[in-house]
Formats: sequence, structure tokens, C-alpha cells
Amino acid sequence: MTTPEPVPGEGREVEGLSQGQIVRRRLIRHRGALAGLLTLTVVAVLAYTSVGTLGLPGWWKWDSFTPGDVHDGGSPTLSLPRWLGGRGFAIGDHPFGQDEIGRDAFARTMKGTQTSLNVMVVVIVLAALIGMGVGALAGYFRGWVDQLLMRTTDLFITFPVIVIGAVLGKLAGGAGAFWLAVALGCITWTALARLVRGEFLALREREFVDAAKVAGASSFRIMRKHLLPNAIGVVIVNTTLLASTAVLLETSLSFLGFGVQPPGVSLGTMIAEYQSAFSTRPWLFWWPGLFIVLVALSVNFIGDGLRDAFDPRQRRVPSRRAMDRAARQSVVTRPAAAHEPLDSPGA
Repeated sequence: MTTPEPVPGEGREVEGLSQGQIVRRRLIRHRGALAGLLTLTVVAVLAYTSVGTLGLPGWWKWDSFTPGDVHDGGSPTLSLPRWLGGRGFAIGDHPFGQDEIGRDAFARTMKGTQTSLNVMVVVIVLAALIGMGVGALAGYFRGWVDQLLMRTTDLFITFPVIVIGAVLGKLAGGAGAFWLAVALGCITWTALARLVRGEFLALREREFVDAAKVAGASSFRIMRKHLLPNAIGVVIVNTTLLASTAVLLETSLSFLGFGVQPPGVSLGTMIAEYQSAFSTRPWLFWWPGLFIVLVALSVNFIGDGLRDAFDPRQRRVPSRRAMDRAARQSVVTRPAAAHEPLDSPGA
């Protein structure tokens, strides 16, 4: 089997680097992943610090549930700079506006973003644990274990996720966003399980696995110390892509009334509450929708960057200009001895 040709100029750059260093280097150079990581970080910091979390107070003066006096019809007080066509940059008391009973839309949007991020983290952690466990056991032991686990996985795949999520969400939604996330994590692990199984089926035939067996290592030690580290790229990439699915699934269920229940706040419940005010106060509808898009797109961009970093075959083919530049650099840096003629035998 011949190995694929490396991208021109890349072999010299990654020479002597570990796998982790190569992945970090490729991820840093992925503009989409960096933009997504920066956007997600800003959104998370803004959401958790503004209205507080875990009993800690935030720096924003309004909360997400206390009604107040409606000022100027609840219009947003946020103003754009003059160079963007605004009246001069200003935040005001209610930058995202107010709803019909005077609750601050910014505080509610930040609280809903917290809920979506919390659900996302719980879902990907739980789905990753279940998916890795099922896929690892099925791929390593094969036989009846593989048949039992994969048929169970196929059974979960045949069920419509939105329907099962609605049923479980209705049962767990009243208990809080955490149990809703647990319910969603229990039904979104199937794709990762099949991918991990495929990786383990291929890795278990490698020589280092045979060497570990000869050395007396147990099956679970081989899976934990040798197979899982080699399959971690697939796990990281697919759990990252699963995160955006978790956000959209939670907001969809909350919009339909099967997710987070009042007095809890979710971006989906905000859209459902304010859809009737779309024609009169559209800002109540657009702000939670904007943050849903920001979180989902950011996570997708990060997942694309991780996929390209862990699997160089997914990278874009370099342009002709880049290939010519890499070729000229290789000629310039070639050792001078390679160009010197060999002495003739009679010399």
C-alpha cells in the first residue's frame, strides 16, 4: 500500500512534531475554526458573566424574570455608531428591548443562551460516553456482542429523534434543563457508536494490539490504552458536530413546548412566546434567533476545523500558486551538496 502524497511544503513544516502539535498547528491555521472558536467564546463569556450563574451575580443590572415599566414601547435602546448609519453608539438601559410586561430582553436572551450551552455540554458528554462505550465493545469483541449492540443501535436509529425527544422532553422538561439534556443525550449517541465501532474494527488488527496481547494486557486495558487514543480524533470531531445538533434540538423542542418549561428560559421558548409579536416588536424574535444561529454556526465551524486537522485528506487541494511557491522553496533549501558533481573515478 502506498501512502498518499503530502501536501507540498507541509512535510518539512511538521517534521519532528507530535500528533497533538500537528493537530494544533492545522487547527490554528483554519480560519473558520478560529472564527467559530472566538465567536463561541465571546457568546459564552457574555452569557455567563452578564446575568450570573450557579448563584453568582452578574454585572447586568436587570434579571430575566422581574417585570418592570415599559419605556418607549419596549424598543431597544442599543444604537449603532455613526459610521454604520446609527445615531452614535449607545447601550442604554434595555439594549435588546422589553417585552409586554417590561422584562429585559437582553437578560432573558443571555439566560436562554446559558440554557442552550448547558444542554449542549451535557448532551455531548453523555452521548460521547455512551457512543464510545457501545462502539468500543462492539468493534473489539465482535461476534454476538457486536450483533447485540449494533441491533440495539439500529433500533434507536429507526426512531424519529424529534418524536422521542418530545416524549422524553415532556417527561423531563418540568424537572429542569439538566434532565432534558440527559434525555437528549440518551438518544443522540448512535452515529458516534457506529463510527467508533468502525475505527476499533480496523485498529484491532494492527500489530501493536497483537504485541499488547502477547505482553498479557487485558482487553479493557488494550481498549483504554491503545485503541481509544488512536480513535480519539473521530470522537472529538463527531462530538463537536453533535453539539450544534443538540442546540438546535433543544431549541426546537422548547419552541414546540416539549423542552424547557416556564419559569425556565430557553432561546426556543422565547421565540415561541414572542412569535405573536413579530409584526409589532420583531426585536423580541430576532435576538434569540440570532444567538441560536451564532452558537450553531460557531460549533459547526469548529467541528470542520477539527475534522481537517485530524484528517489531512479532508484538506483543500492547494492552488497552483501555492504549489509553485512550495516547489521554489524546496529548491532553495536543498543542500548544496546535492548539486555538486561527483568526482570521476580517474580524478
